[in-house]
Amino acid sequence: MLDDTLMVVWLRGDSFIGSSRLSTWIFAIAYRKAMKALRRQDVPIEYPQDDERSSLAPGPDEVFAHRRQHVLLIDAMRSLSPEHLAVVDLTYLHELGYREIAGILGCPVDTVKTRMFHARRHLRRRMAGSFADWV
Repeated sequence: MLDDTLMVVWLRGDSFIGSSRLSTWIFAIAYRKAMKALRRQDVPIEYPQDDERSSLAPGPDEVFAHRRQHVLLIDAMRSLSPEHLAVVDLTYLHELGYREIAGILGCPVDTVKTRMFHARRHLRRRMAGSFADWV
């Protein structure tokens, strides 16, 4: 399709009148070529081994493990101190950087990093013992 587009640009360059950018004109040609190719396609080809493929959906064991892990994580997060919970929440749930978090909490960036280190260590310890018992 790229070759077809470039061939049109080469053969019909005189039709570019300059009312838009050159890249817009080329993208319009490529778009029309792509739409024309899609219209020419017949029905989708079926994959002969579709019946043999296993489902991509998680099995019951995976669903249970995921739910249990979620409950354990919530419980572990509830056991964090307010300072540590704030850093974890702002980092992972609100996707803020350490500098932004330091500004919000009114503390140095290194303090945010230290709190995150201790919070992760605490969560890892809490999750390791409990989660291994259930899976």
